Formats: sequence, structure tokens, C-alpha cells
Amino acid sequence: MAAKKLKEIHSAKATYTLFLGIVFGLICISALRHNYQVMTKLRDDVSVADQNNGDVETALTMLRSHVYGHMNTNLISGSNPIKPPIQLKYRYERLAATESDKVKTANAKVTSDAEIMCTSQFPAAGYNPDRVVCIQNYVNVNATSESTVAESLYKFDFISPKWSPDTAGITMLISIFSFIASAVLIIIRQIKKRLL
Repeated sequence: MAAKKLKEIHSAKATYTLFLGIVFGLICISALRHNYQVMTKLRDDVSVADQNNGDVETALTMLRSHVYGHMNTNLISGSNPIKPPIQLKYRYERLAATESDKVKTANAKVTSDAEIMCTSQFPAAGYNPDRVVCIQNYVNVNATSESTVAESLYKFDFISPKWSPDTAGITMLISIFSFIASAVLIIIRQIKKRLL
């Protein structure tokens, strides 16, 4: 009678641990999904801030913090993902336009300086080939060209950890340990059955 009662308790333990594994597994899946949804919203906030020339740095900081602290928040998705996944198109366009304006202003000053210097060296009125060559040479030597915009200013990539101590991570551990405990209890029960 006591042996039968012990078998029932042992069987109930295996069932309870299996049930706990399933419940915590479902909670883990829900938490992983929530992590991804929050990341998607934060990524969209970065895109909107970039488009509206808003506070991109704060939006990026919030996204970075979330991705680094939660599982299932990798930004890369699809069969042909863009690398790096955060590319601030509007910031790039603004930086490129600023660089272009800066170069145009600098080159206009170089041309003006060349005309002043070469006119003083070759003062003859009308078409003066020596003055034209002088201006061309001065501009060729002193003109600036546009530099490319540094990628670190508009391209970002954040990688989420394999495991994190958030709701998803903790429930994942509990679920895994519950399934292992259930399997061990079932194996022990089978061994005892064969021995008796």
C-alpha cells in the first residue's frame, strides 16, 4: 500500500514538473514576443526621429539599451537583411548637404582669392590668357573636394544577447529545468519499475 502511494506521489511530481515546464515555456514565448515588439517600436521611433530631424540620439540610446538588455531583439531580419540594419537616411542626406555647402563656400572663396591675386599679377584689361592660367592653377592647387560622410554617424548595429536576466530569460531557465526534472523523474520511475 505504501509502495503504491509512493508511486502515485512520484508520478504526480513528474506531472507537476512537466506542467510547470509547459507553463513557464509559454510565459517565455510571450516574453520573447514582447521583447521583439518593444524593439520594433523603438526602431520605428528612431526612424521617425531621423525623418523629422528630431532627437535621434535619445531614440538610439533607448533602442540600444533595450537590445543589449533583452533576448530576441536582433534588428536583422529577413532572408536578405541590410547590414547594418539601422541606417539613418535623412541624417546622411543632411550631413552630405552640409558637406556640399561647406565645400562650395570654400571653393567660391578660393576662386575669389585666385582672381584677386592673379589680377594683381597680370593687370592687363580684356582677355588675358596668363591671368586665366594663373586662376586655373591657383584653383586646382587650393580647391577642396567633398569628403565622404563617416559611416559611424548614420549606420548602427546592435546585437542582442543569447540570454538575458529578464522575464524571458528567467522563465526559459525555469522551463528548461522543469523539463529536465520531469524527464529525470520519469526515468527514475521507469528504472524502479524494472527493478521491482
